[in-house]
Amino acid sequence: MYKFKRRVALICIDIVMLVLFILIAVNVIPVINANQSYSPQFTWITTGVIFLSLLTVSFMLKDKTSSRLEHSALFTKETALLTEFIDRLRICYSLDDFYDAIAQILEQEGDCAVLYTDTEKNYVLYNSPDRLSTAKETMETLSNNFPDTWGEGCFFIDSKLGLLESSSNARGFFLSNNHHHFYVFCRYTRLFDSSIYKQLLEEFTRFQNRTTTIANLSEIASLSKEWSQLADTQRSFLPQQMPKNEKLSIAAYFRPLVNVSGDYYSVLPIDENKTLLMLGDVSGKGLAAALVMGLVMNTVKILENKNDLPAMIHAIDKAIRGMKLQDKYTVLFLGIVDTKQMTIRYINASMSDPVIITRAPDGYRIKPLTSNCSIVGIIDLFDIEVSEQRLFRGDVILMASDGVSEVMDENGIELGDTELYSNTIRKSAAKSPKEFIDDVVNLVLTYNGEKKLRDDVTMMVAKLEG
Repeated sequence: MYKFKRRVALICIDIVMLVLFILIAVNVIPVINANQSYSPQFTWITTGVIFLSLLTVSFMLKDKTSSRLEHSALFTKETALLTEFIDRLRICYSLDDFYDAIAQILEQEGDCAVLYTDTEKNYVLYNSPDRLSTAKETMETLSNNFPDTWGEGCFFIDSKLGLLESSSNARGFFLSNNHHHFYVFCRYTRLFDSSIYKQLLEEFTRFQNRTTTIANLSEIASLSKEWSQLADTQRSFLPQQMPKNEKLSIAAYFRPLVNVSGDYYSVLPIDENKTLLMLGDVSGKGLAAALVMGLVMNTVKILENKNDLPAMIHAIDKAIRGMKLQDKYTVLFLGIVDTKQMTIRYINASMSDPVIITRAPDGYRIKPLTSNCSIVGIIDLFDIEVSEQRLFRGDVILMASDGVSEVMDENGIELGDTELYSNTIRKSAAKSPKEFIDDVVNLVLTYNGEKKLRDDVTMMVAKLEG
């Protein structure tokens, strides 16, 4: 209904603007044209200005109308219940979180009954304390009507628990994904705006993917002493190959101190011009750090709006807090490189080393991408600042964990404090990202000498191609 109303409203606006333009063209333009004191060029310019003004007003009206219709359809009346449930589902990271959302929103606020089943195992995961959802006959009927082989999607059911084509006479609906059926029995199902079901299914699918990811990591850690298995799982979160972009070349290096690491990085294309770069480091080592690393990577991956960097930081913060692991947090760098506007918009959450190496008349100059946000996952975050830097062809963006800059020589001097380090990255800036990383890795290992490294070493380099 919302999409239909929106389409009708936009068509009406177009018609009104067209009629208005015709009236002006018929009644105003001839008067201007008839006036001998005005040149033909003036008439054309006036016509163009009127047309552009009407076009601008049309766009503003369409945008405002769409926003009002969306709010009216999805955030008011009965549909607001499902919108609230979707918002809550976005921050659910366990079945307990999911069940709390069901109880507080669908059951208490919406007076709905819910049945959540694993059809592959023929097992009830959750059911409301309601006569319909707890009855053995209900489970048997639903199993017969909608077996394990049922396809993915959102479907409507009638009072006899059979399939319906539309919601007009529906007694409820159910979501089907990955051998799981989520039934919601609601007598006013017909009042929900139809556009909400697609959003609900998408968020339900993301929730299942999140819980599966966390469960897989936890299961490997608890059932197996083969840490290499966990390391393989962890590495699967990292990009297996860098996306191809003619204007931006990228390379990365990842060397954990032990089998598993708290370091992570990701490269996610947003559109043909924008690319999201992320590199971070979780506090501590071992299983807990690996779990947080996997959660952060998955949280960023599933977010729809990857242009909204503050929302991304808040989502990561909620995800880490939801795990309730004591003293676990992350530092990270998030940057969006725009090869059309030639800018990088970024949030540096206490990473110490991100820099831009840019060509200058006297050689290469190092510009730091300074911290503008606190650590994430343990300290309350308020207004988050997004900074922006201008980029130029040939610029190199270097992101590295502190395992690079804090490596020490035999005198205890950290590499990041030396001219040797700054001179090396200046000299390597003319090379490809892969060659740049090779130079820095060789420097780290040489500078460290025969000693064992004390931390994970992770780097990512992006270069604006000329």
